[in-house]
Amino acid sequence: MSDAPDRTMHMLSTALGLEEKGKGFYSKAVSTCHNAVGKEIFRMLMKDEVVHMDRIRQIYKRLEGGGPWSDEWKSIQPDHKELGLLFREIAFAHGREVTTEASDMEAIDVGIDFEMRAITFYQEHLEQVTDPLEREFIEQLIKEEKSHHAALSDMKLYLSDSAAWFGEQERSGLDGA
Repeated sequence: MSDAPDRTMHMLSTALGLEEKGKGFYSKAVSTCHNAVGKEIFRMLMKDEVVHMDRIRQIYKRLEGGGPWSDEWKSIQPDHKELGLLFREIAFAHGREVTTEASDMEAIDVGIDFEMRAITFYQEHLEQVTDPLEREFIEQLIKEEKSHHAALSDMKLYLSDSAAWFGEQERSGLDGA
């Protein structure tokens, strides 16, 4: 007999714990961040962690009740556009002159590390998945965690060297010119 159901339930339980820790961290980061750009991104990340938790709980409950995998989780979506695009809009709205505190940068670094650990966790689980619906779910989580990682990395550059960040953004607009 396959250990896939036990493995999946354990993965979902562990994933829920990871997402809860992320929500708690981003909630604290929102309240302690000293700049508007950081506050807004941390708020969006916190909301995304809630979306992930809701999806995981929905799947866990279904599987625990003896039901099969389904794609019902797709009905639970973030209430904002892709985080990278949102960050760029916020950054351009706030301009080149931003102030930041060391604690803000530390929070970004912790967030980057947290997102990288989540990506690694989901990728390791993906290697063992055989159910196509489970695979699709895990791939979506990896995609969203990578988006979080990229947004935090962008924010780190923006807050540490806004001129370099704007230079990168403007250069990408000149591709093929």
